[in-house]
Formats: sequence, structure tokens, C-alpha cells
Amino acid sequence: MSGNVSIDLSKDLFKDLAGAIQSTRKAAIALAKLPTASKNDALEEIALALEQHAETILVANQKDLAAATANQLPSALIARLKLDANKIRGMIAGVRDVIRLADPIGDRQIHRELDKGLILERLTCPLGVIGVIFEARPDAVTQIAALGIKSGNGVILKGGSEAVHSCEAIATVMHQALAELFAKQGGVSPQVVQLLTTRAETLAILKMDKLIDLIIPRGSNQFVRYIQENTHIPVLGHADGVCHLYVDAAADLDKAVAIAVDSKTQYPAACNAIETLLVNQAIASKFLPLASSALQERGVKLLGCDRTRTMIDVSPATESDWSTEYCDLILSIKIIDSLEEAIAHITTYGSKHTEAIVTEDLAIADIFTSDIDAAGVYHNCSTRFADGFRYGFGAEVGISTNKMPPRGPVGLEGLVTYKYRLVGDGHIVATYAGANAKAFTHRDL
Repeated sequence: MSGNVSIDLSKDLFKDLAGAIQSTRKAAIALAKLPTASKNDALEEIALALEQHAETILVANQKDLAAATANQLPSALIARLKLDANKIRGMIAGVRDVIRLADPIGDRQIHRELDKGLILERLTCPLGVIGVIFEARPDAVTQIAALGIKSGNGVILKGGSEAVHSCEAIATVMHQALAELFAKQGGVSPQVVQLLTTRAETLAILKMDKLIDLIIPRGSNQFVRYIQENTHIPVLGHADGVCHLYVDAAADLDKAVAIAVDSKTQYPAACNAIETLLVNQAIASKFLPLASSALQERGVKLLGCDRTRTMIDVSPATESDWSTEYCDLILSIKIIDSLEEAIAHITTYGSKHTEAIVTEDLAIADIFTSDIDAAGVYHNCSTRFADGFRYGFGAEVGISTNKMPPRGPVGLEGLVTYKYRLVGDGHIVATYAGANAKAFTHRDL
């Protein structure tokens, strides 16, 4: 999706879609009042249905993969699009992990007496209706739906056209599971989750700031920036995933090689894969031959600064490479002279996503993790750990690089807000104002 998209948004389409989202909003209000057990029952029903219909989902995914290959879509997008038995198992495990998480709704964060008989509470509550727009990644459908249900939110899902068969198959399985359970015992309405399939619908929901409370885009830089620039609805997400690994002078070289290989090759299409490797000049001559051999064995194309190219045989890196998110088996390498230079480089070119250092010097590690401004700062481990499932969030709806929370992988806690509830007995503010003002007690209960 780009800034020059021009699609006729007919009044009928907008009206029909608004009506459907109103239904989701109504269902979400009922969902917010349900006990934890009802929400967990619905999630278990979804997990069972995914197990029973895994083959149907994989067949649908094959249609999308065939079309993507025929249309010569980028390899990184095809990698995100592809489902297999392992990914299906991961989807199911993600749903069941959300079941095990504590219910985030109704948590009393403040319980305070302002005065006798005047009691203030701050209670967590759902956001309302969340619109999640994503490219490829059909496995995101179950992650987002599960987190939406557990957090009491209605969810509007819009997958990319390249994943339409996969998303429809997954959404149909979930919808049928919820409908059957709802018919038997009530609880979670199937209307709490809706799937949209056309680009016109995407453009329409961006204009529905009265019906949708949050938009979460997941996809390419261009795609996310388009969403951010074309809606008045709050947007949670990140446009870039330019992550770095800095190998310090005090690094254990075996650790550094293993971490670099994992951070780049474990899933190169992911936003938490490294795009630039920074190497301290003090160990570059020993480390680079080891790292380049290990990375090239896994098919990584290496690009290097002038100093790097005097030590290993790689293609030249240009200025634009330092700010490029490859989402592919390509890695830029730069030799630097100090920790301060590494931090300066990351500050200039990084996207505040995830940054890592390999060093045995704890003082150096502390400076790095303190001074780097990113959602994730890691010491002696792979950047690929930046993930809601790996953090124990059950799943994630996306990763946010915003400075204001939520930040990093966004799980249940990022999908709730809070409200203040004040209960009195005829209390009025005039009692606490003026020359004879009564004092508040402000006593925590």
C-alpha cells in the first residue's frame, strides 16, 4: 500500500462496514464483562479447531504461496507468508499460552479513600475495538484474536491480499469454533473477531475514528508509514527494524559468532534480525574471518566498510546500507574504534527496536544497555529473543518502538487501559474549597 492509492470508497461500502464494526463493538462490550473462565473456554475451543483443521489451513496457504511465487513477490515476504506444520503448532501453542496468562481486566491499581465515604478506584479495562492491518504473516490472525479475546477487546483483522486464502481459512475455523460454543453455552460471541479482505475496506476503517480505538499495522516500512500518515486513530507499531549487534573488544569470540549467526539467519525476514554488525577494531582481525565463514556457510551476503574489506573478501557497503532493513540474508559490517562510536552509530542509524552487545566486560555492557535508546537492549544474546511468545506474553499483536508505553513486544498489557471510578454519598467539591475547606484524607485502603 502506498501514498498514491486511489480507491472509490462508496457510501454503501462505508455504511455496511460501519454496521459490521458496530456489531463487533457491541460484542466487545459484552466480552469485557465475561469471567475469565468463559474467555479461556473460547480460546481452548479455537485451539482444538486449529488442530482439527490444520490441513485445510495448509492447503489454503499453498494457494497463496503459489500466487506469491508466480507474481515474483520478495523472498522476505514469502518467508513470512509460508505456513507449515511447525508454524501451525506454534499458532496453537500461542493460543494456549494466552489461556495460561492472568486476566488483565478488572485489576484494581488504586484503592484510595479521598474522604470518609468518598472512595477512588483505578480499574483496568479493555481499549474497545482494535484494528490490526498486516502484510503476509497469516499466523498473526490467531495471535491477535487470542490476545483480543483475553483482554476483552473486539478485533478487526485485515491481512494482505497475498495471504487472503490463508487468513480466510484461519478466520473461518476460529469463527465456526466460537459460533458453535456460543450456541451451546453463550459466552464469547463470534462477532468479536472480524476479518476484512479488500483494500477498500482497509482505507475505510482508517477513517472510522469513532468506532475503532487503536490501529496496529504490521508489515513493510512503506506500509506502516502509510497507515501512520492516513488515519486519526492512534497507531501502535514500528516502521523500521534496523537492529545491530556490537562485538566489543572484550567479547568471547565463540559466543559472538554464534549470536551473530542466530541474530541474522534464524529468521532473516523478521524485524528483530540484525542488519548491521559493528566490530571493535581490537578484535576485528580475529573475529571477522570466523564470523564471515560461519555466516557465508548459511548463505549470507556480506557487505563491508573499507576497513572490513582489508580483512575479509566482501562487497563494499554504501552509506545507505547503514539504514537499510534487508529482511533477507544480507548483512552490513562496520569496524569501529570504541564503544562510544558504536553507540553513536546505533543512535544515528538504528530504529529503536532491538540492539545487542557481546562482551565479557560488565562495565561496558552496563554503559551500552543504559545509553542505547531502544525498546530492547541485550547483552550476550541474540536479538531474535525480541518476541512476545519468548518473553512469556503468550503471543504479541506487534512490536512498538514508541517511547510512550507500550514498548517492545505488545501482549495483553498493551491492549488494556484504565478508568477511575469514584463513589461518594452526596459529596461535592465546594466542601473542600475556600477558607473553611475540609481536608482530604487521601488514605490508601
